[in-house]
Amino acid sequence: MSPDRYLTELASSLDRLSILARQSEEVLARRVPACPGWTLEDLFGHLGSIERWAAEIVLAGEFIEEPAPPTTGAVTWFLEGVDAFLGTMAALDPERPCWNFGPPPRKAGFWRRRQAHEHAVHLIDACQASELAVPSFAADFMLDGIDEILTMFTPRQLRLERMPQLEGSVTFQVPGAHSWKLGQGAPEASITSPLRGMYLGLWGRSNLSETAIIEGDKALALRVLQGPLTP
Repeated sequence: MSPDRYLTELASSLDRLSILARQSEEVLARRVPACPGWTLEDLFGHLGSIERWAAEIVLAGEFIEEPAPPTTGAVTWFLEGVDAFLGTMAALDPERPCWNFGPPPRKAGFWRRRQAHEHAVHLIDACQASELAVPSFAADFMLDGIDEILTMFTPRQLRLERMPQLEGSVTFQVPGAHSWKLGQGAPEASITSPLRGMYLGLWGRSNLSETAIIEGDKALALRVLQGPLTP
């Protein structure tokens, strides 16, 4: 996907999140199903932190500590920072060297991709907490999000020993679209799901162990799905 497409997707999610942030206090106090211990207000505090962190890194080109959200007024804090954050994401040069936690070469364009998917996933969370329909995303965007998990996040989780090392090779397949392989050697198991199910499932917003078609070594596939595949 092009840098401009990431920016378009990010702006769209931000628009919808900003609307949801203006809901009643009763709704903002609801629990976020995929984020144990978080209310919807906590979710917006997290987004405010992530946005300021990513923007400061882009501006500095180097690692910056993530700021903590305020103990009160997190939703207002989020809303106050949206325009500046999106402006920084729009103004960045995707090819400029910049610290990030992805594989080299490390460039600023990483942050458009990362924040586009960060906000898409948390838009799903906000809709679920608000008892609204889960939003739809373009097919190429969801494929890109799956690729981000399986080629960047999961190898990083393994490298940092945040999930058990793989005992065999597993493929993830979206019929008619693409497949990815984790591990070395011939695949011992496969996990197949339609595009939307794979995108939601890898992010823990649906249960792939129940919805996907698993073939081969099912126990291995289920252990891999337990991950955690993402931070």
